[in-house]
Amino acid sequence: MLNRRSFIRVSAAAAGGLMMSMYFDHPSGAQQPTAPIFPPDAFVHVRPDGTIVIQVNRLECGQGTQTALPMILADEMDADWSQVRAELAPAEDLYKDPVFGVQMTGGSAAIANSFQQYRELGAKTRAMLVAAAAARWQVSRDECRAAKSVVYGPGNRSARYADLAAEAARQPIPDKVALKSAAGFGLIGTPTRRLDSRAKCEGALRFGLDLDVPQMQVAVLARPPVFGGRVRGLDDTAARSMAGVRDVFEIPLVHGTAIAIVADTFWTAKQARERLTVDWDLSGLERVDSARLRSAYQALAHTTGNIAVRRGDDDTLNRIPVARRMVADFEFPYLPHTPMEPENATIRFDGDRAEAWVPTQAPTEDQVAIADVLGLKPQQVTFHTEYAGGGFGRRSPFDCHIVREAAAVAKRLRGTPIKLVWTREDDVQGGYYRPVYVHHVEVGLDEQGMPAGWRHVIVGQSWVIGSGHWSEPFVTKDGVDLLGTQGTTDTRYRIPNFHVSAHHPRLNVPVTQLRSIGYTHNTFVMETLIDELATRAQADPIAYRLKLLDPSATTIRTPLMLLEEKSATWRRSLAPGHAVGIACNSDQSTGVACAVDVSIENNRPRIHRATVAINVGLAVNPLTVEAQCQGGLVFGLSQLMAKGAITVNDGHVEQRNFDGVPPPYMKDAPVAIDVHIVPSSEKPSGCGEPPVPVISPAVVNALFRLTGKRYRTLPLVSL
Repeated sequence: MLNRRSFIRVSAAAAGGLMMSMYFDHPSGAQQPTAPIFPPDAFVHVRPDGTIVIQVNRLECGQGTQTALPMILADEMDADWSQVRAELAPAEDLYKDPVFGVQMTGGSAAIANSFQQYRELGAKTRAMLVAAAAARWQVSRDECRAAKSVVYGPGNRSARYADLAAEAARQPIPDKVALKSAAGFGLIGTPTRRLDSRAKCEGALRFGLDLDVPQMQVAVLARPPVFGGRVRGLDDTAARSMAGVRDVFEIPLVHGTAIAIVADTFWTAKQARERLTVDWDLSGLERVDSARLRSAYQALAHTTGNIAVRRGDDDTLNRIPVARRMVADFEFPYLPHTPMEPENATIRFDGDRAEAWVPTQAPTEDQVAIADVLGLKPQQVTFHTEYAGGGFGRRSPFDCHIVREAAAVAKRLRGTPIKLVWTREDDVQGGYYRPVYVHHVEVGLDEQGMPAGWRHVIVGQSWVIGSGHWSEPFVTKDGVDLLGTQGTTDTRYRIPNFHVSAHHPRLNVPVTQLRSIGYTHNTFVMETLIDELATRAQADPIAYRLKLLDPSATTIRTPLMLLEEKSATWRRSLAPGHAVGIACNSDQSTGVACAVDVSIENNRPRIHRATVAINVGLAVNPLTVEAQCQGGLVFGLSQLMAKGAITVNDGHVEQRNFDGVPPPYMKDAPVAIDVHIVPSSEKPSGCGEPPVPVISPAVVNALFRLTGKRYRTLPLVSL
């Protein structure tokens, strides 16, 4: 997956130690880097005290990459894991994803795309340390070996990495180095506790929202009540009269304008905002309304959209007898991301330079956006990637609006660090939701009860079409948002005469990707319909799926088979009033299968057990894979919450806080989740998103067996 190496550097630090960086060319078609700056300690720093600091080129937002990537490098380096530390890399060109060509965290790509990169970094660092020891002892390198940050040589010689670091920095860099075989791994594949766990549990880890720098001021914004509104008039007398309020002024938004309130503390700024009287100009704005939108989407779904997949004869469906045909309509609402840490960004603008501290999934894009607002070059913005309390796609908006807002405030108060904070109300009402989707599906069955014709129309906004974002050419084709349709267009079920089309209306509600993107709704549609077909065929739901899958679809076939094995005992011994639901998903070269044991308590589903089987290739850290499956299932349950939808009335978002869009509570989560990893020596694939979409269809498939009703509209308002 890596292109030609174009940059590699090793140097001795002023205080001693080995510091190593490697930079790889971006793939053709990816964004071109501009005037890259390469810090000397880019990826590995062996300090004189023996500590090994590894830079992580991804955001750590709870997914565990700050442990898994250092594990890969440390394993090939033969480092003593107890001495390894990890740091989040700043925004720099050499930290770009070696496949995507941009510095980002998303698409469940951190381990998949950087596995080879971090292995080579570790192996080359080890080779240079061994070469330094061999030169010191005047022996051949083949007579030396490395283990736990020590090089051993003939005659019982040994030297710590820390003692060899300065000499290693003067060694030539090997063009090629042998990587370990899977049998030689010491860390990779071993359940390993996360490096950041203790600090998080003790409250010592600093997130972006915790940042406090000298002379810092806090800003909040009064945003328009309808997206795109502008300030027409302002009375800020009461707000300015409050002690601690430093300034009140208008700033531009990506769409519209807002009023910024800057104060000594967050609470003062928030209280001052409530004392503002703002006259908003909402003329000419589209007033989106959820009820009207639903009707319009339903009508559109009964017409053919832009073609996403056309396989076989479209007329086959019409020739199938009505008795063997099925029609289904699905509706999905706007969904918020609501990470536990609200959005924030801290920026200090000094005129000719700026410094930023941001918990972001797209550091270099935010760096460019800040520079654009401040009239600087990206190299003039020192950018620190901060830990994030959840992301789920919300920390990578295509228009970088969060840092643009913060930069606009910092530009006004030159020399003063400004922390912009989104309140929870700002977060819930501020847009950038998972879009509303409506599906219309017609299925025709053959005489054996297998799908012979499938016509599928998807209606929903695209977050990327027309955005001008760098990814648009890669994720759109012929007017179709490939991310919005994923889960249908890439299905591994063998369905002849399979046709999918899509409509992507443009609306005055900002949307963006949600964790697992198109699979959030498309997997629900596919897996509930496949389950319905299995029921009609009087077939076991797992056996039916295995029969329908393409024989080559091992990514999803193997976890289904493992699920059958691991859940068979409890699935066949259910308590009265309980039922089983099955669902599976294939995403990012990862297959996930899920079985749930469900009953109904107080008119809501109670999930007593969930068993998950996952094929993620080589599991670098099995504990991370397990945690991602458990967290992904609970996150996926948010689609089912009775009040989980964002609704818009005459352009106004009706929900304000968690009372309006409650997350899953303990009573909603499965009582137990057991995770089983398919043994594999294949290269690692992603595990952050693939488990998310399986839980909702699995639960409603179980509910059908309890109530006899098919659930095609989310959230579940009533059973």
